[in-house]
Amino acid sequence: MKEEKSSMGASAVVDVGAMDAEFLHYCKVKIELEERMTKEAMHLYGVSKHILTSSMSTFGSGSAEEIKRFWLAFVVHCVTKLSKLEPKKEKENQSPVTLCQIVRAFQLNIVEFFKEVPQFCLKAGYILEGLYGSDWERRLELKEMQANIVHLSLLSRYYKRAYEELFIINETNGLGNEETAGRYRFGWLLFLLLRVRALGQYKDLVTSTNALVSVLVILTMHMPMQIRNFRFAHSSLFAKRSEKGVNVIASFCDKYHTSEEELRSSFERTNHLIEELLKKKPSPISHHLEKEALDSIDPEGLTYFEGLLEEKSCKLSLELLEKEYDYVIKSRGEIDERIFLNEENSLLGSGSLSGGAINLSGSKRKHDALCSPTKSVTGPMSPPRGCGPTSPTTLANHLAPFTPVSTAMTTAKWLRTSISPLPSQPSPTLQKFFSADLSANITRRAEIILRSIFTPTSRLDPIWAEQRKTEAQKLYYKVLEATCVAESSIRNGTKVVDLVPLLTNERFHRCMLACSAELVLASHKTVALMFPAVLEKTGITAFDLSKVIEGFVRHEETLPRELKRHLNGLEEKLLESLAWEKGSALYNSLVVARPGLAGEINRLGLLAEPMPSLDSIAANLNLTHGSVGLPPLPFPKIDSLCEDMRSPKRPRIEQRSVLVDQKQLKSPLREHLQTACSPLKSRLLPLQSSFASPTRPNPAAGGQTCAETGIEIFFSKISKLAAIRIRTMCERMGLSQDVLEKVYHLVQRILTQNTPLFFNRHIDHIILCSIYGVSKISKLSLTFKEIILNYRKQPQCKSQVFRSVFVHWSSRSNTGKTGVEHVDIITFYNEVFVPSVKPLLVDLGPTFQKRNKSVEEGSTAQGGQLPGSPRVSKFPNIPDMSPKKVSASHNIYVSPLRSSKMDSLLSPSSKSYYACVGESTHAFQSPSKDLTAINNRLNCGRKVNGKLNFDMVSDSVVAGTFGHQNNGILNLGPKPIKVKSEPHD
Repeated sequence: MKEEKSSMGASAVVDVGAMDAEFLHYCKVKIELEERMTKEAMHLYGVSKHILTSSMSTFGSGSAEEIKRFWLAFVVHCVTKLSKLEPKKEKENQSPVTLCQIVRAFQLNIVEFFKEVPQFCLKAGYILEGLYGSDWERRLELKEMQANIVHLSLLSRYYKRAYEELFIINETNGLGNEETAGRYRFGWLLFLLLRVRALGQYKDLVTSTNALVSVLVILTMHMPMQIRNFRFAHSSLFAKRSEKGVNVIASFCDKYHTSEEELRSSFERTNHLIEELLKKKPSPISHHLEKEALDSIDPEGLTYFEGLLEEKSCKLSLELLEKEYDYVIKSRGEIDERIFLNEENSLLGSGSLSGGAINLSGSKRKHDALCSPTKSVTGPMSPPRGCGPTSPTTLANHLAPFTPVSTAMTTAKWLRTSISPLPSQPSPTLQKFFSADLSANITRRAEIILRSIFTPTSRLDPIWAEQRKTEAQKLYYKVLEATCVAESSIRNGTKVVDLVPLLTNERFHRCMLACSAELVLASHKTVALMFPAVLEKTGITAFDLSKVIEGFVRHEETLPRELKRHLNGLEEKLLESLAWEKGSALYNSLVVARPGLAGEINRLGLLAEPMPSLDSIAANLNLTHGSVGLPPLPFPKIDSLCEDMRSPKRPRIEQRSVLVDQKQLKSPLREHLQTACSPLKSRLLPLQSSFASPTRPNPAAGGQTCAETGIEIFFSKISKLAAIRIRTMCERMGLSQDVLEKVYHLVQRILTQNTPLFFNRHIDHIILCSIYGVSKISKLSLTFKEIILNYRKQPQCKSQVFRSVFVHWSSRSNTGKTGVEHVDIITFYNEVFVPSVKPLLVDLGPTFQKRNKSVEEGSTAQGGQLPGSPRVSKFPNIPDMSPKKVSASHNIYVSPLRSSKMDSLLSPSSKSYYACVGESTHAFQSPSKDLTAINNRLNCGRKVNGKLNFDMVSDSVVAGTFGHQNNGILNLGPKPIKVKSEPHD
């Protein structure tokens, strides 16, 4: 059953002596580190090189030479970022070493660097902590740098698309034309300097987009008339007009979904930057209206710089901007952001940079390399991408291409239009549900928790932080009110549900506040506070947060589609790994629901730490009741709120709860997670019970505790997620239904009978090992290398999954090792997985189907499960959302239309106008004739380079055509509508 290590990864004998000399040469000659920094780099290299030489096969997928260069680059970057030595200039004009210099010196690219850096951090983390302290990861700022690169990649394409729409491009050379390229580069450099000088190092995507749009406004007003692609008086680009003419600022706000107030502010900062750096004197635009063909615009609030983009002036201005940006890079830069102007720049590279870290969506172009939408949120359990009826965008805006930037602007607009106008205090309707004391407690908690999340720092502008805090606070009160109204309408028997236990539950409110803050941060695509920052700031765990996700989706009806997808992505991450990490509240419930696991949980130290009190959080923020107007806490400290909390290592912090009916609960996952392995509908864990003490009985679960019911439901979700991933993997590799069912059966039995295998691991570790184990039992010629190659094509794939698996060697281990180690998945399979599940694998042998059949017959005859026999796990009935190839000779795929997308696309009045598969489009005509007609149309279609030219039409465009009917009859004439396929980000 064992797999040989040679099937995966690079393997080579490393010449340590030659590598020592090579690294010293890189430091001194190619990167030119100063002497003290070189000594420190050699020291870090010396104490960490044994990790590289002993586990070369677990690093990267390239050659041994490439892996070695990545490791050496990581060492230099860590030293330059973490060293506490004061920079000492040994040469005149010597500047700090940047990441671009390091990557270029080692002949690498930025994308690959960030793809491989998690392995270095994981393997060498304990060394870095010993040398540089426990906060080394925060100071290294790798996640922030990666997010910043993704944002700049998206913004550069956003800028290019807008520029090409607004201005005439040379048809021969495009943006490569010298004159065109100069003005194009001028705009990008002006934007970069605006970010650095006015916005700070790590700004969110929405604020950066506002800055970029302000630069577009400047270019639009100053571009020579012969280069403009529009006329102010007649262009549809300028839809907003006043009595005096075209309102340029308002028109750009309408087109790009920006806030007019924020855009005007950014416009003013851009004007000041031009005055300061280019020494241009502004003048009222009214003096230049006729001369520059600006007579159709409203001049109010606009400034003009004469000759700004004329050829000679533009060249001089460009030189000044280049000089200023060179200074910025030398003094405090890491990445030369000018490289994003050229998509083919070798320093950028290609590949995927998301790794689940950032939630951006877009289309597959070359710079998918940097945003990788399919690997961030979208997955087999994600909701459909079609715009639902609650989307805040209009039909006109649907016709524009959806990009990560436009999506971020749309969600920010939702906050601005739907949330910002709300009161920042509990509404009268909400206050009806609690007393004055309880109201004071709720407002005090909201102020403290949100202040802890949005604390101004060097990376967080105070004004921006205050604005986001206020938005999160208003969203919290809005959803809390909707939750109270919904819960109060539910009756438990003849009694109205008492909401006081829920409303006095500290953990419930912190989860609600954390979810509100996370949605606000996700709306702005912030760099400085990426998930799971809200968990760390509020003192809760991801397992706690999962309890309120479905409530937000259900009770906030205006929530945009992208934010629902974001919550769905968080819930999927929780199921696959976050809930299994050390310190998760899941383990505190497990020791109650499964006492037999308590020993292993305690041995590994997995229990969650006590939730910090509200007073301690306020003390860390230096908040006093008087300083920020906080009301005094009317209740005793949270440690004394509940008298029956007996979860190990946990102070008692939740109050007694009342069970409520849960029939109508839905979440982003609920539609997919109707479990097929056990009937849980009659004992679903409701909102109040989910926040009750784990030891409290669940009245609807036949004597089970809340922890037992909660764990059973959580395990059913894990099973469904595993089933979806198992099926896609098995279909991808062409494995039979019998193998698929055996793999699913094995994963289920491991989950219920050998749960510790999931502890501190990713569920894909178990799935991959189960596929290989079943293939060996079934005598299939399938190697682990083939499994990994196919896993790389999965949307949720992360290289860390198969390169790094947590192992805690016990004293009884045959390896002779002790303590904690991260190994590759083949070592985990051979040394941990097989010894643990060998009996379960043997059960999947030739007698598996026969035994299952007898168990089913016995169960039917006796009305239940046979005593002592393992539960037979039938593969659940999962809706098939995968595209199916319908032609062996052509790349034609058919995907089933999701019911939710069908509902959003077709109104009840228009559904009768459309035919489904198998239904004729004409009266008294067979479907086969329809298909013949379609084939004839395709066969005579216009070909380009020998291939059919299919125009890409998005769902939003299709939805738009539904609204244009003539007397109730759709115009489906023979002439197809030509729809331009816009490139997405």
